[in-house]
Amino acid sequence: MPLRSDWTTENCPIARSLEVLGDPWALLVLRQAFSGVRRFDHLRDQLAIADNVLSARLARLTAAGLLERVPYADGRRTRFEYVLTEAGADTLPVLTALAQWGERHRPHPDPAVRMDVVHRSCGEVTTTADVCSQCGGRLSTSTTAWRKSWRTPGLLALTGAPT
Repeated sequence: MPLRSDWTTENCPIARSLEVLGDPWALLVLRQAFSGVRRFDHLRDQLAIADNVLSARLARLTAAGLLERVPYADGRRTRFEYVLTEAGADTLPVLTALAQWGERHRPHPDPAVRMDVVHRSCGEVTTTADVCSQCGGRLSTSTTAWRKSWRTPGLLALTGAPT
């Protein structure tokens, strides 16, 4: 169920990208996937999202090649985890840029509540989305962490595409 007209054949890559990433729930599901949340019930609980909405978003992200369904055994029943693909992991700069924009232009009313993007290779907070603003190193799922002040202190390592 598209949110707008079909933009899959547009000349503009932004329009084509919005066909997949233009839905806020899709970006929030990807945020959770980067944080290591892979199972339907965990996604549902952490996002406070209705089952049917989550099912639809997971199906779209899987069909678009950003997530892959990977089976796992839950007792006698086979269930599925949703793992970032290479294309899904490549959305990291998009989510990083949104987080940084939000911190600058839509800050939380309590200044102590924030999310910093940390380049683990140098240990510094970066203000850019694809390379570290401090050392110039490339930001990837293996070199980037999120520090969320509202969570347990420390860095949240990101989960990338399967190797």
